[in-house]
Amino acid sequence: MQLGNFSVSLTVKDIKASKSFYETLGFSVFHGELDQNWLIMKNGNATIGLFQGMFEKNILTFNPGWDENASPLKSFTDVRELQKELKKKEIKIETEADESTSGPASMVLIDPDGNPILIDQHV
Repeated sequence: MQLGNFSVSLTVKDIKASKSFYETLGFSVFHGELDQNWLIMKNGNATIGLFQGMFEKNILTFNPGWDENASPLKSFTDVRELQKELKKKEIKIETEADESTSGPASMVLIDPDGNPILIDQHV
């Protein structure tokens, strides 16, 4: 099962302080809007998202259809197909993608320890 590009979405208290901290660790802003309280930062192949006031918990994020630079892939498994496969494996989907649609969609599942997993397809 190919879930797509992986990143960790961190809920932060002060996005400016978090940006500065991660820049000290060698991350640089890749995408986002500081004035909207969200940034995507990269350090080599490692990707993190900083989100102030948007989520309650940190989220493991997968993006079907994107490579590590958020460039569209020619071939990938659609989020709706992943959802069908997970349902067959009796994985509870917390928030489902509408299987009657195509294109961008997302679903959320929760791991056994309560960690949210977002599978977020942008293409």
